[in-house]
Amino acid sequence: MNLRDRYDAATAGIEAPFAVVDLAAFRANAADLVRRAAGKPIRVASKSVRCRALLEEALAMDGFAGIMAFTLPEALWLAAEGVSDDILVAYPTADRTAIAALAADPEAARTITLMVDCREHLDLIEAAAGDRNIRVCIDIDASYRPLGGRIRIGALRSPLRTPAEVRAFAERILKRPAFDLVGLMAYESQIAGVGDVPPGRPARARAIRAMQRRSRIELARRRAAIVRAVRELTDLEFVNGGGTGSVEKTAAERAVTEIAAGSGLYQPHLFDQYSNFTGRPAALFALPVVRRPGPGVATCLGGGYLASGPADAARLPQPYLPTGLSYDTDEGAGEVQTPLLGHAADVLAIGDRVWFRHTKAGELCERFDALHLIEDARHIRAVPTYRGEGRTFL
Repeated sequence: MNLRDRYDAATAGIEAPFAVVDLAAFRANAADLVRRAAGKPIRVASKSVRCRALLEEALAMDGFAGIMAFTLPEALWLAAEGVSDDILVAYPTADRTAIAALAADPEAARTITLMVDCREHLDLIEAAAGDRNIRVCIDIDASYRPLGGRIRIGALRSPLRTPAEVRAFAERILKRPAFDLVGLMAYESQIAGVGDVPPGRPARARAIRAMQRRSRIELARRRAAIVRAVRELTDLEFVNGGGTGSVEKTAAERAVTEIAAGSGLYQPHLFDQYSNFTGRPAALFALPVVRRPGPGVATCLGGGYLASGPADAARLPQPYLPTGLSYDTDEGAGEVQTPLLGHAADVLAIGDRVWFRHTKAGELCERFDALHLIEDARHIRAVPTYRGEGRTFL
């Protein structure tokens, strides 16, 4: 039985649209992440999963430890549900209500670490938390800046870049009794989040690989120097780095103690463009065919599930099964209908399903209230997404 037939058989009693996770693919992807991490623990990026049951599934596997949350309210919820006793909030928070709730809950305060990169973060947290000790992690700029800094390649994150800047900020934190400095983080988006084999663009691929090679060398040296500078002041519980696209590269740095990853569990199509690993598509959604406007055209209900990021065609979901389908350039993926073109459209009848892959990982879960877990041609169970549990944190 081919893949499409297996998925159709496993979900025969479910009305589309719906989303699934192939458990065999999910577990195989998890095992490959662990292999690439070469003994360093992987902190699961919850924004790329957004399903409590699957966060727990990953954390139950050897090689995974802790969660990287995306908001403090999310972290408080996950802590209260007992999903993990080690939660790092990956982005700074200005949510005074959530900070006060963190400070009022001794168990949560022991579990959750907040991200900071400037004095204003410290002032806001201190004002909201009172005299309660709050665990904090310093975010470090990991971007690549060649030509004396005239070019910047990488995410616009922390203003802290040099060992001297990070050390000075660490000293500022350590002078405030309300804070426990427990970690450092640097996310190299230009390596972890940029595929080096863009389809049909060999010259760009060579340029990306050259940039990433130079960036890895520069960042490894700078990160090691930063870690040494801060460890001279205080002990650190962790130094976090990397992402799905750079697991083995970041793990090779002695200064890094743990890797962040999440997208590789679902393997959305954005992550097909890497030469260093190949994942199995695990998270999919199915749309029903509701029209046949003419030869070579099949129209699905819904489908306009665009991913965040720069506004380009790469943000569109990918028609996956049956193979050989493409978008109409005038309509793309629509709010209520998505016409698909190609010879494969002629084998589709009204009521058939088309299987899609989302561009990014967890954003798919903002469209569906449940993920149907399947294995081989069997439907195992349905589990709620964050949305299905009434939790929308962004």
